[in-house]
Amino acid sequence: MKGIISSTEFRITNLMKKLQKYPGLVGRDIVKDVTGKKTYRWDKGVIDVLSNREIRPEKKYRVVAFDYGIKHNILRLLRSYGCDVYVVPAATTAKEVLAQKPDGVFLSNGPGDPAPISYAIQTVAELLGKVPILGICLGHQILALALEAKTYKLKFGHRGANHPVKNLKTGNIEITCQNHGFCVDMDSLNEKTVELTHLNLNDNTVEGIACKKKAAFSVQYHPEASPGPHDSSYLFDDFIKLMGRS
Repeated sequence: MKGIISSTEFRITNLMKKLQKYPGLVGRDIVKDVTGKKTYRWDKGVIDVLSNREIRPEKKYRVVAFDYGIKHNILRLLRSYGCDVYVVPAATTAKEVLAQKPDGVFLSNGPGDPAPISYAIQTVAELLGKVPILGICLGHQILALALEAKTYKLKFGHRGANHPVKNLKTGNIEITCQNHGFCVDMDSLNEKTVELTHLNLNDNTVEGIACKKKAAFSVQYHPEASPGPHDSSYLFDDFIKLMGRS
């Protein structure tokens, strides 16, 4: 349902005209409106609540993080896991990424419909198999599209905390934070190349995938959420291990 809020215009007819002009989210690339314009290095870690000190260990892995609308706490966590983090604009090419000789690539969260972000999908497709990849939220959807799956708009979307997600590998139930309006189509996943790893227990939608032959995985929810549940922080450990094996 569309809605409009105004503190300057109070005539209903004028507000309705503005509302009718709103194009919606489907088919629009709004990542280009939020991504950074330049590459930069991130060097801040998370703050340990007990010692009130920043966690910033020795850098072991170089990570290129795509900025589709990236959250700072993701960057803080990557740095606190010993990553040397370089954040790049959404339209950065695979050639430019590989020129930095990264140990891993991170695909960030972001707004809107992933399907029209063709440049990002093509780049990820070119990176698959060449460098370990972790995707979160929009990054998860872009990875799925790069693997030739499909996405669709949810009727209501998933918002806020306390969403139960089942880890199909361990059988554990994770309590997660979510904020997305689009979803990966489960029926479009190629079982020969893609494994379904996480499932939303509220509506049985896709919450995580992994490549069977290539070092890449992703989740729809937010393991970095703060404040929020910390059940899924192991995913950053998994990314570190994946880079260590490559």
